[in-house]
Amino acid sequence: MDAQLSYTVTDGVATVVISHPAKRNAMTAAMWRELPPLLASLAPDPAVRALVLTGAGDTFCAGADISSLTGDDDPQALSVAAEEALAAFPKPTLAAVRGYCVGGGSQLAAACDLRFAEEGASFGVTPAKLGIVYPASSTRRLAALVGPAAAKYLLFSGELIDTARALRVGLVDEVLPAGALDRRVEAFTRILTARSLLTQAAAKDFLSEGPDRQAHWAEQARGSGDTAEGVAAFLERRAPRFTWTA
Repeated sequence: MDAQLSYTVTDGVATVVISHPAKRNAMTAAMWRELPPLLASLAPDPAVRALVLTGAGDTFCAGADISSLTGDDDPQALSVAAEEALAAFPKPTLAAVRGYCVGGGSQLAAACDLRFAEEGASFGVTPAKLGIVYPASSTRRLAALVGPAAAKYLLFSGELIDTARALRVGLVDEVLPAGALDRRVEAFTRILTARSLLTQAAAKDFLSEGPDRQAHWAEQARGSGDTAEGVAAFLERRAPRFTWTA
């Protein structure tokens, strides 16, 4: 199978799969370029209420496929554009990680809102092994996620860490036994899609480094009917039927 990104949409969840089996799902230049427009097409789709990013087979993503770059390619610009597009996706995103999550793979996972990993996965931020300056935006995102000390350990050493340490420093949110990752991701995304997308989208916006948009989201809430529906459902002891879409 050639290197490719593919996706499906099922029950409100878009699942984007990184597939490049010959290179442990390393991202080619074409795949880096393809990800932002793919995300842009999924973002406004009302059938999509959450997104899962994962790798085909038994690994997530082993980084960038350097052999795919041409003399005109800027590998950092490609990876940062994809990372920023993923971070800016307006709906909840979750990385489902097996095997290697290294280099560019770790950039993509860190750009997701949440990361669930299967036991045995390995994580690494490896530019120090290649003499590469890690992008400033990626460095700040990593430090915000795991703290300055853990970010320095990862960046200075380039060493891989296991799921136990990744969980301890906050690089992953949950670690699942072998064979349980897909079931847990399916169950958790079912929870996400049942919740208020208005609340989720506003929270993502507030937690970003962009301008304060409290007034914007207050206006969205007033016009959505979701708050009234949530309170009514609570009082009536039923599941809410939220209708706001991005």
